[in-house]
Amino acid sequence: MNSIELRNAIRSKFAWPGGYPMFVTMIDGEALCMDCARVEYRQIARANRGNLRDGWRPEGVDINWEDSELCCCHCGERIESAYAD
Repeated sequence: MNSIELRNAIRSKFAWPGGYPMFVTMIDGEALCMDCARVEYRQIARANRGNLRDGWRPEGVDINWEDSELCCCHCGERIESAYAD
């Protein structure tokens, strides 16, 4: 994932079209909510640029379709789902 894709996803927070809730999938498989991704953008961008294998490197952006138990690995808050509320 390049920095432009990451920055655009963080800015929008929801997928277009459709308005589905998105989250960042980290290299270790954890889910990071877009609010935490916005706050920790510098850490994430540094890990992404340096190809670091620490917990801050993003793998990609995904949509939470139906997982009503998906929580952010950083703040612990529930990540909104599109259909399973």
